[in-house]
Amino acid sequence: MTKLSVNINKVATIRNARGGNNPDVLQVALDCERFGAQGITVHPRPDQRHIRYQDVYDLRPRLTTEFNIEGNPISEFIKLVLEVKPTQVTLVPDGHEQITSNHGWDTHRHIDFLTDVTARFQDAGIRVSIFVNPDIEMVEYAARAGADRVELYTEPYATNYPSDRDAAIAPYIAAATAAHDLGLGLNAGHDLSLVNLAYFVQRIPQTDEVSIGHALICDALYLGLEETIRRYRKQLER
Repeated sequence: MTKLSVNINKVATIRNARGGNNPDVLQVALDCERFGAQGITVHPRPDQRHIRYQDVYDLRPRLTTEFNIEGNPISEFIKLVLEVKPTQVTLVPDGHEQITSNHGWDTHRHIDFLTDVTARFQDAGIRVSIFVNPDIEMVEYAARAGADRVELYTEPYATNYPSDRDAAIAPYIAAATAAHDLGLGLNAGHDLSLVNLAYFVQRIPQTDEVSIGHALICDALYLGLEETIRRYRKQLER
C-alpha cells in the first residue's frame, strides 16, 4: 500500500506569519501521526520562510513514523541532514527565489554532483530519493547516481488531469515502469489532492509514498485534520 507522508510546511507558514508558536508545528506533526499519517515531510529553505532548521532538530526525536527532509543539497542543508539523520532525504533542485518546487533535476547534467551527495547520505544510513520530472532519461540517470528512489514531480499531472486524465498519467506510467525496471523505489508529490490521488495510485500501484502538503492542509481548513488524513488514506487504499 502507498504510504501517506504529510508535508507540514504550510503549518509553519501560518505560524511564521504572526510569530510565536501558534500553531505548534511539532504538535501538528504528532497529531498527523496520531490521525494516521505514515510519515512527516518538511522542506526547509535558507530563508526559513516556513519550516526552520530548528524545527527539523525539534521534530526528529519526537516522530515515530518516517521522517523525510526535502531540499536543495547546499552545504547548510547537507550538514542539517547528516546531523538529524532522517529516514529519507529527497534532493530537490529549487533555487532560493522559488515560491515552490517547479521542476525536477536534470540528472544527466548533474550526475557527478548527485552521485557524490547521494553517497554521502547513504553512508550515514539515510535513504536517498531524487526529485525528477516524468522523463525516462532522468530516471535512468538518477539510478546511475545511486539513488534508492525517485520522486516524480506531479504538478503537470494535476494540471492536466481535469481535461484528460489518461494523457496526464501516461508519462508517469512510463517513468514509473522505468524506475521499477532499474530497481528504484517510487515516490510522488506536488499538487496531488483528493481529486486526482486515487487515479494516480490505481494506475501506478507500485508507488511507495506520496508527499502531500498544500492541498491536504487546505482541505483540513474545511474538514478538520483528522478527517482529511482519513480521506487521503482512503484514496490510497482503493
